[in-house]
Amino acid sequence: MIAVSDLGKSYGPQTLFEGVSIQFNPGNRYGLVGANGSGKSTFLRILTGEEGPSAGTVSMPKRLKLGVLRQDHFRFESMPILEVAMMGNHDVWEAMVEKERMLAHPGDGEHAPPEDTEFDAHRYSELEELILHHDGYTLEARAGEVLEGLGIPTELHRQPLSTLSGGFKLRVLLGQVLASEPDALLLDEPTNHLDILSIRWLEKFLESYKGTAIVISHDHRFLDNICTHIVDVDYETIMLYPGNYTAFAAAKAAERERKEAEIEKREKQIADHQAFVDRFRAKATKARQAQSKIKMIEKIVIDRLPQSSRRYPVFKFKQVRPSGRQVLELEGIAKSYGDKRVLADVSLSVQRGDRLAIIGPNGIGKSTLLKIAVGEVEADAGRAEWGYEAHRGYFSQDHNEIKSGSKQSVEAWLWEAVPGEPIGFVRGNLGQVLFSGDDVKKPVGSLSGGEAARLVFCRLSVTRPNVLILDEPTNHLDLEAIEALVEGLKAYDGTLVFVSHDRWFVSQLANRVLEISPRGIQDFPGTYEEYLERLGDDHLDAEAVLRMRREQKKKAAARAAAPPLDNRQRERRQRELARRRDELTAAVDQAESRVHAINEMFCDPTFFDRTSRDQVKKLEEEQRRLSGKVEELMATWEQVETELASLTAAEA
Repeated sequence: MIAVSDLGKSYGPQTLFEGVSIQFNPGNRYGLVGANGSGKSTFLRILTGEEGPSAGTVSMPKRLKLGVLRQDHFRFESMPILEVAMMGNHDVWEAMVEKERMLAHPGDGEHAPPEDTEFDAHRYSELEELILHHDGYTLEARAGEVLEGLGIPTELHRQPLSTLSGGFKLRVLLGQVLASEPDALLLDEPTNHLDILSIRWLEKFLESYKGTAIVISHDHRFLDNICTHIVDVDYETIMLYPGNYTAFAAAKAAERERKEAEIEKREKQIADHQAFVDRFRAKATKARQAQSKIKMIEKIVIDRLPQSSRRYPVFKFKQVRPSGRQVLELEGIAKSYGDKRVLADVSLSVQRGDRLAIIGPNGIGKSTLLKIAVGEVEADAGRAEWGYEAHRGYFSQDHNEIKSGSKQSVEAWLWEAVPGEPIGFVRGNLGQVLFSGDDVKKPVGSLSGGEAARLVFCRLSVTRPNVLILDEPTNHLDLEAIEALVEGLKAYDGTLVFVSHDRWFVSQLANRVLEISPRGIQDFPGTYEEYLERLGDDHLDAEAVLRMRREQKKKAAARAAAPPLDNRQRERRQRELARRRDELTAAVDQAESRVHAINEMFCDPTFFDRTSRDQVKKLEEEQRRLSGKVEELMATWEQVETELASLTAAEA
């Protein structure tokens, strides 16, 4: 169990969060979400002890073993990949290394003096006991299994880490954390360098993980598939929501709407009272009532809602004019890098209006295929031919588009693409993608990955291509920017070809799926969900898709079976639902208040010393029961709200 009490963090006048009290329990998986710069990574560093809070405390058992994903692969460059993964279980690894050294050099045990050449049997038995106690002799097998799941084949496990690319090195570090079997996992963007297959494996790993997992991610479907709770960093505080990301988004929006409705209601009360006062203040017969209304106005308190830290860019893509029917023809494409063949006899035809998603494991040739299509890489064999009036816009995974002008300002780099437009046009478009004020004077070479991505999309917006070629467009974007990009691409009237490992992104946009695998190419005309449904129990996440489909069919059948309501019945049902919604809201508030109160008790460092074990167990049981009750109440609340919204829509 990890508990934070009244936690706060500030940098000078900037407050990231304050007054945070949350308990993280074993068996739960928490998705940590929030805008870039809101304090998610800072919060994780506070939990690990790498950074101190400005206020409050973090409490956890002294023997709690933390598994933290780090980025320091350069420390292990010369070590075999498998051994790097095994090192995550540090004590066992050290014991195994020392034991092997003792067997090779009997006088070199940890407690043996240099001149002693006798075998230290006592130290050897200590090491053996430690290894056996921690199941150390299965460590190699566990580490190998984790590496396989993360897409690193067995034949590479004895190779030095330096033989892998940067993304695969980070996979090894993730494997190091997972293989260590920690009590709590703290993972900052673990899916960043994973392909679809490895992300799905990680989901299954986390679903069976018994400890506490706290994960930062910008992957909607990953958060939906793994999370039991969402921890939201916003409004200068951190709030806990039960359920996955979709449930959180609905609950947060509903909570905001409820608060706004309450404020609107109180403002209306004030306005009505003030209108009475203004009308009758001068009349002697109404003076007493007017004074009463003034006192009522003074008693009404309106708490202004804080400003959200979330910022949504606006992406607008329009084609300058339509292309011909045939957009792109690839025929017999082959490409090798040294002895490694990445593409062999690939043929593909892209038609106007296609929204083609190219998916598959990393290293299979997806990005290479796009680079051959746009002319950045030359194929060893085959041809790539663009159709009539096909004006393409390319978004590269490593943002090569801006490297040649890295010393230019953001403003100058964009203006270079549309020299005939006034500066107001340039700044207006930059403002839509969140570059304002002095931001437009930044050198493009100094931009973060997310800023560079937004700038490239801005350039694609103003140049108006009729074919967009996107290579991993979501890699550096936060959740808000990804959602905004989806909305912009949904409204785009041109042709879209993209590579992505983000399944939610693919599911929102694709009307055709091309999977490249070691078995060959599978070209499916249809949406991502239809593609998964056809595969059945597949290697991605068809289980979730099929479950969603079954639920949708049940709801559709229930709606079809229900007779229509007349106006009187509808009004009566609306009143019943509104009353039920208010009851559920009050019950949720009451249960959450009690859970919060218990959290506060547990966070008190002296609590466990002055409280009996039986009483602690009772409180823990009450907390578990109330947390489950909150989830049930929220599920019922969502059903009530959905039915109420449908009745209101039918009335309109």
